[in-house]
Amino acid sequence: MKKIYKLTDEKKHEDRVLEAVKNDIRKYVKREKKKDLPDKKTMYWDFDCKIGSTPEAAKAVDFEVLIKELDTIKSTGASECYVEILAKAVNKPLKESETNEETDAK
Repeated sequence: MKKIYKLTDEKKHEDRVLEAVKNDIRKYVKREKKKDLPDKKTMYWDFDCKIGSTPEAAKAVDFEVLIKELDTIKSTGASECYVEILAKAVNKPLKESETNEETDAK
C-alpha cells in the first residue's frame, strides 16, 4: 500500500481524522495477515514501512513505530502524510537439530 493521507478536514476534528488514518493502516495490516502464506517454510508476514510528509522525505521504520511516527508528523503541523507498507513473508528459522541433520546427510 502506497498512499498519501490528508491529515486535515474542514468538516472533522483533526484528532478524528488522525484516528481514521490509524484505523485504515491497522485494517490494511490485519487484512494482509489473513492472506495465505506462499509456502510451508514461511512462518509469518512482516512489513516494510516508510513514512514521511512527502514520498521523497519518507524514511524506513519498523511497523511497531509507524503509528508513533504518524503522531510525530501530525505534531509538526503537516497537512498530509505519505505511508508505504509492503508485506513480505518471513521464513522459519532453522532449529539446531535440522541443521545437524543437513550436515550429517552430506
